[in-house]
Amino acid sequence: MITTSRLVLREWKDSDREPFALLNADVRVMEFMPKALTPEESTAWVERIRAHWRTHGFGLYATVMRHDHKFIGFIGLSVPTFESTFTPCVEIGWRLAAEYWNRGLATEGAEAVLRHAFATLNLDEVVSFTVPANRSSRRVMEKIGLVYQPSEDFNHPRLPAGHPLQRHVLYRLRRSDWRSKSRDEFSK
Repeated sequence: MITTSRLVLREWKDSDREPFALLNADVRVMEFMPKALTPEESTAWVERIRAHWRTHGFGLYATVMRHDHKFIGFIGLSVPTFESTFTPCVEIGWRLAAEYWNRGLATEGAEAVLRHAFATLNLDEVVSFTVPANRSSRRVMEKIGLVYQPSEDFNHPRLPAGHPLQRHVLYRLRRSDWRSKSRDEFSK
């Protein structure tokens, strides 16, 4: 479990399934995903998240508000299962319910996850990727210190050629750069 001033990032509970299904059915939330998910697809995804935790010892955290424990989405780490020029890797990602956007919550949670990734898990690097038009996620990536790598833009291998969401941008952050940034902020 990871806590921040406003969030609790914790393991998944069966009670998270329904709000997760609602989040994944929201076309606003899923704008940059291939499609909204059915309740059955959301449930299957929760099971894959739990399996990822068992396999890797880390994963996507169910994310709740600290003051009322309301489920708002996920923030965490995952190992992509597709092959690309930058895999294998560990990705940081997030998906929050639309009513919790523009409050800095994704940034707050992602910063805590990065700290865990580098200081506890001792990962060498974390990446993140999205479609070029997803300015909100790209802003979060930049705010938490990831750096855009234009030469590594790629076509997502799970999307067919010509799909409007096929092209992706890649951001990276190495632990050594995170440490330098953390020291710089501490010394201010």
